[in-house]
Amino acid sequence: MSFQTGLSGLNASSQSLDVIGNNIANANTVGMKSSRAEFSDLVASTIGAGGSANKPGIGTAVASITQEFSQGNVSITGNALDVAINGGGFFQLTKSDGSTAYSRDGQFKLDKDGNIITNTGSFLMGYPTDNTGATTSFTTEKLKVPTGAPIAAKQTATVTAEFNLDARAPVATSSTSPAQYGTSLITYDSQGVEVPVSLYFVKSATDTWSAYTNLATAQADITAGTYLNATTTMQFSTSGVLTTPNAPISINVTSPNVNIGAFPVDLDMTKATQFGVNFAISNLGQDGYTSGEFTGLSIDAKGVITTRYSNGQTMKDGGMIALADFRNVQGLSPIGGGEYQDTYKSGPSVMGQPTVGRFGELRSGALEDSNVDLTAELVDMMTAQRNYQANAQTIKTQDQIMSTLVNLR
Repeated sequence: MSFQTGLSGLNASSQSLDVIGNNIANANTVGMKSSRAEFSDLVASTIGAGGSANKPGIGTAVASITQEFSQGNVSITGNALDVAINGGGFFQLTKSDGSTAYSRDGQFKLDKDGNIITNTGSFLMGYPTDNTGATTSFTTEKLKVPTGAPIAAKQTATVTAEFNLDARAPVATSSTSPAQYGTSLITYDSQGVEVPVSLYFVKSATDTWSAYTNLATAQADITAGTYLNATTTMQFSTSGVLTTPNAPISINVTSPNVNIGAFPVDLDMTKATQFGVNFAISNLGQDGYTSGEFTGLSIDAKGVITTRYSNGQTMKDGGMIALADFRNVQGLSPIGGGEYQDTYKSGPSVMGQPTVGRFGELRSGALEDSNVDLTAELVDMMTAQRNYQANAQTIKTQDQIMSTLVNLR
């Protein structure tokens, strides 16, 4: 019996060394979780009974090889497509054969179609989002960014102007230049062609200003002493606050393309003021843009993908990385490449958003290191080696005993 007991010890120690060797080999593998061999003793049972306390055990066996799903260190890489999970959760992946897998390895790439993939070719899954970064559906889909065709141009719909008109300015006379108080900005038509828009302000009475979008029209009204052709009349209270208009007004902007012609734009000047300081523009903007090529992306802590374009625009409609968790992560089945598949023991995946509930936050430009402790593994390796030698010694000792019995005379 000692031969079999020693042999079981040799097998168990050998498997333990295999596990330790695998841990050491993957000490620099991103997202790697260390494993350990767990042993159980073997006891022979008496037929029809539960065994006897006076009988020795008959060896050992590896009961299970489990993984330690503790957090690994987060190392900065600077690559925007490197993503580390700081906390609970797994990335959900769709493999090339259509099956679902899960991983902590956040080394992502873009393929030729703009899909976000892993080094094994699996597709990263997430939730669709609108341009504010809010999820529009909780059904996961392959995350894809528009790296191919440029984004379409957007026609200007709103112009916002915030400024102060000098309350000390005199009422306009025939010698007043309308360009004294003026500004301009670029808007865009439906094809993304730049269309300049100018604004001129003429003080037509106390606390009253006439606004124009055409310099010649403003000059003609000043010369005539009437302001009937003004785009709008601005009336201020004695405290310098704009009272009229109290809502955006509509102006026409004319495209150089005759097929497009004039198009309406809302001009919002409701935050204009009239104080006794110099004329100054504090904010001047519009919401249109020309077409643009994809130039890069970023991922925030909530997993929202923001894409950047050559026209200066940023979009948050690239999707949100989804995370998965399990009732029993020890039940996951490793399939290689840092990926796992769910099993009956792990239970089905529970999907969620980063930073919500038990799911961790994401760190873009960083990766989660292996949680293998090299010092501990080397000590375990020496212990397993001594166990192997000790079990070999029991077999040698039993052989010597048998040899003694055989040689009795």
